Amino acid sequence: MTSAAGPSPRLLVRDAVAVLASAGVASPEADAVTLLAAVLGVERSRLPLIDVVSDVDRERFTTLLARRAAREPLQHLTGRAYFRHVELAVGPGVFVPRPETELLAGWAIEALRTVSAPAGPDGAGAPVVVDLCTGSGAIARSLADEVPLARIYAVELDPAAHGWAERNLAGTGVDLRQGDMAHAVDELAGTVDVITCNPPYIPWEAWESVAVEARDHDPHLALFSGDDGLDAIRVVEDVAARLLRPGGVVGFEHADAQGESAPAVFVQAGRWTEVRDHADLAGRPRYTTARLR
Repeated sequence: MTSAAGPSPRLLVRDAVAVLASAGVASPEADAVTLLAAVLGVERSRLPLIDVVSDVDRERFTTLLARRAAREPLQHLTGRAYFRHVELAVGPGVFVPRPETELLAGWAIEALRTVSAPAGPDGAGAPVVVDLCTGSGAIARSLADEVPLARIYAVELDPAAHGWAERNLAGTGVDLRQGDMAHAVDELAGTVDVITCNPPYIPWEAWESVAVEARDHDPHLALFSGDDGLDAIRVVEDVAARLLRPGGVVGFEHADAQGESAPAVFVQAGRWTEVRDHADLAGRPRYTTARLR
């Protein structure tokens, strides 16, 4: 029902769901609710408590709805993304963190806790972790949040993405570097306990199969990696072998079609043990871990 003062949130969401569904958005109802809550400045759970939406807010919602229907990422429209227990600022120029990557972050957190030791006044004795291809800083921020004693380094090559990481990691104590992951933290060689990386891993030939939101809005530097999608993973193997201490561990994400080819990069190198692939919550191959001999 629409009152003289304006339509109800329920009515706006109902109409928005139809628009988004016809545009091919995968989660039309959740996205419609999230957008309206963002416009009104309330939590999603409080929308039923609002009777009517003003004309000004309705116009703002309609504008955002049209952009989402054009497949602009939801997180770009709201300006924020959620990752494990933290909230991140995101927008054009940075890869939007995915829920699947939370599993890799969780593995790293548990790995760090197994080597955690009371740190001295200068941080001596604290576990050391490096997050390569940090993007928005999602993994590094989660590590800082859940393993505060760790010494955390994060590396990002792209200037725009580095700017977002700088914003998200401010005040966390993370040592953020802008540069090529191959050499950005060379001074740590042989001292690192844990390495994480969500590298680019999509083959160029898979261009057409990539979701519109990612293909048209995520930076291509964060998506594509050579003819077989493994170029960056090969660099991760080489860098991890130099940075890790003997017995240190590395974990990296890959495409679900790379459940055999991604671990094979490490197996064929001959300097790793416990090379294991891990599935995501949908049972799809998602990330590989390995331990340096």
